[in-house]
Amino acid sequence: MQLTDDIGIAVAERLEVRLTSPSRAVLPDETVTKAQLVAYYDAVAERMLPHIERRALSLVRVPHGSKPFFQKHDSGGFPDVMKHVDIKLKESDDESHFYVTDLAGIVGGVQMSSLEFHIWGSRIDALEQPDRIVFDIDPDEGLDFGNVRDAARHIRAVLKDWGLESVPMVTGGKGIHVIAPLTPRAEWPEVKAFCRFIADDLAETEPEQFTANIRKEKRKGRMFVDYLRNERGSTAIAPFSTRARTGIPCAMPVAWDELDALPHANVFRLETATARAKEPDPWPDYFKLRQSITKAMLEKAGIDDA
Repeated sequence: MQLTDDIGIAVAERLEVRLTSPSRAVLPDETVTKAQLVAYYDAVAERMLPHIERRALSLVRVPHGSKPFFQKHDSGGFPDVMKHVDIKLKESDDESHFYVTDLAGIVGGVQMSSLEFHIWGSRIDALEQPDRIVFDIDPDEGLDFGNVRDAARHIRAVLKDWGLESVPMVTGGKGIHVIAPLTPRAEWPEVKAFCRFIADDLAETEPEQFTANIRKEKRKGRMFVDYLRNERGSTAIAPFSTRARTGIPCAMPVAWDELDALPHANVFRLETATARAKEPDPWPDYFKLRQSITKAMLEKAGIDDA
């Protein structure tokens, strides 16, 4: 399917979202336009929306002539199709966060030059109970994608030993997210503690392969297992979201048996991602799984109820 400006403009008109500068490139030195992004999200919406809807968002915006920056709160000028939820973080007052419920909301984000949609691990209806955990594998410079694939499989095996099934997603950057869907029962403190335990255990049992230390000088020749995305207020790139990087790659759900055929984590671009969205879902059981971080698991990991 060709993703043309005309298609994107027609989608925006159908959704009644005003699209300004539709033919402007979304990044310097790129040819992809704002209208083409709208056409892309229209093509993948059926697969993307179940993962992004009703989750608080962080956006990576690249307004014309600026550098990419994260934005969580409305600074004015955003379309009404982008909705808001008030969330209290730490000791602050309630802060208004974006969320979307439909394609129009995503297109509203594109209108505001959003190239990346990052999602909370819980939905606004059950904000304190995450329904997913994610381990972000961030390789040190010099490690190839084969190392990342091996690390993802290892994390999958560890989670399986704990009774958790997981799925892989190539991020459109350098890494893989290993994601385990949860029945939303345990709350953020327990979930974060459990994920930290898994990351620390990986670093302890496989010190030549993994580190749980965020400092880059500690990653030499190893993979950083980022468990910090499993914290209240933290976000991770949404499935099917574009990335604000050269070539406009996309974060893409894949099957475990596909990993060997993928040369990089940024292999999916708009056209190939659109084609993927029409193929069978590589995560067919994602929303059917009933699994959670239980009290017995917390006790086994030496984690007190928070």
